[in-house]
Amino acid sequence: MISKELLQPFRYNFDNTIIDSISKLGVLKSYNKHDIIIDIGQDLKFTPLLIRGSIKVMREDNYGDELLLYMLETGDTCAMSLTCCMAKSASKIRAIADEDTTVIMIPVEYMQHWYNTNESWRNFILQSYQIRFDEMLETIDALAFMKMDERLFKYLTDKSKLSASTTLETTHQEIAEDLHTSRVVISRLLKQLEQEQKIKLGRSQITVLDF
Repeated sequence: MISKELLQPFRYNFDNTIIDSISKLGVLKSYNKHDIIIDIGQDLKFTPLLIRGSIKVMREDNYGDELLLYMLETGDTCAMSLTCCMAKSASKIRAIADEDTTVIMIPVEYMQHWYNTNESWRNFILQSYQIRFDEMLETIDALAFMKMDERLFKYLTDKSKLSASTTLETTHQEIAEDLHTSRVVISRLLKQLEQEQKIKLGRSQITVLDF
């Protein structure tokens, strides 16, 4: 049984019935940074509730290159995995731990039953769809209308807000993979942002100075 104290991030979303059910039926799992939590093509029999850490949700093109769709933080679930679970289809995304992460896995059969019988769970699922949809629209807007230096700075400030820290532990290559571009381009633009005094570069660290 999962301790109800771990479910504190969801107290404002769920009623006591769902909290009790998750405590009894959920499966607690931990992942290290860079671990794959959900992979493309995987048959999903669960959806994750994030109780600690953060998760990157990625899409892959036909050449194996990845693009960051959105980030998940404590108290979130993955709308894309929800969709695949409900449709009983293979995953179309890859979810990767962006830091050491703990999740509660909800088996699909309970998820569907709660959706039909519990208002607090149903509202949480619908709200999650809306939030993730809005975030994907932001990603599309950034790809369509923002220059790469603007996308890069937005990416850094978003990650800084997500981690509640102005110092990010990351590499140029990791950023390049998230933004679907080359490491050389990212390194050049990071130098440019540093010259503009928007960031400070360190060894596998970036400090955001200007929000």
